[in-house]
Amino acid sequence: MRDFNQAVILGNLTRDPDLRYTPNGQPVASFGVATNRAWTDSEGDKKEQVEYHDVVVWGKLAEICSQYLSKGRKVLAVGRLQTRSWEAQDGSKRSKTEIVATDISFVDKAGVVPKETEGEQEKEEAEQKETKKTDNKKEKKEEVKEEKKEEIDLDDIPF
Repeated sequence: MRDFNQAVILGNLTRDPDLRYTPNGQPVASFGVATNRAWTDSEGDKKEQVEYHDVVVWGKLAEICSQYLSKGRKVLAVGRLQTRSWEAQDGSKRSKTEIVATDISFVDKAGVVPKETEGEQEKEEAEQKETKKTDNKKEKKEEVKEEKKEEIDLDDIPF
């Protein structure tokens, strides 16, 4: 039987994606995702636990994540687990297990805004709505004016 290495997580970004480029120009982005677990223990007390995951994405997906994701957004990340090791500046050996994602889905519902950017986006949305209302009113007024300009010829009426 073949080995299988797949990770699937659904959670909220803990930080904005950090987009970098390798020396040969390959885009790579990294960000954190928090997943929450809630349960009731044997004594009936509600418990909660948060797990933090490091996620890495490569290529065009890295650029897309950097452009559209921000802290607080909900994502579904699918990929594989990978552990990398290195030697720190102090000479100690370090290692980190990450999810190298091959698929990221933005899960936020339409209109749901992360708390950190709520004020900015509300202002922007209000401005856009006001602009649309103004444009719609202008269009309706122009349509009414055009309708009034058209003369009805009695010969055009079929009955």
